[in-house]
Amino acid sequence: MTDSSRRPLAVFDLDNTLADTAHRQRFLERRPRDWEAFFAAAPQDPPIPEGVALAVASAEECEVVYLTGRPERCRRDTLAWLAAQGLPGERLHMRRDDDRRPARRTKLETLRRLARERDVRVLVDDDELVCDDAERAGFTVVRARWAVPSGTLRQAQEGEGRT
Repeated sequence: MTDSSRRPLAVFDLDNTLADTAHRQRFLERRPRDWEAFFAAAPQDPPIPEGVALAVASAEECEVVYLTGRPERCRRDTLAWLAAQGLPGERLHMRRDDDRRPARRTKLETLRRLARERDVRVLVDDDELVCDDAERAGFTVVRARWAVPSGTLRQAQEGEGRT
């Protein structure tokens, strides 16, 4: 049962929705992939203006929360990045460091948990598989198509459960 007396949630992904990861893709193109360097470079991600503007606008009617496939060990850097961009909200849902399930599974699980207590007004994400599964589950989705898609990142999200 949701609490209708509280503001609805607007749930935003980070990588390639709010944060441009293009500068760190090179770490995933190597064999073996350099995950430590990939995540260590995240604080230097430039913001994506379309995503940031949508998050700021969403905060007028919703509580903005963040749902990312980044591992928990990146929490401090991620919160600092969000604050540096002036993004609203502080609630950040991350994957456990040892969780290697596909992003579409981990994110849908979190969305359903959030929806048990609050109205989830919208999910904003760039991952087409996450978006497809969320729509099938009845969530309203905005597909963040403002960053250049990365096949390498998509494979990491689905095949390796890393982001």
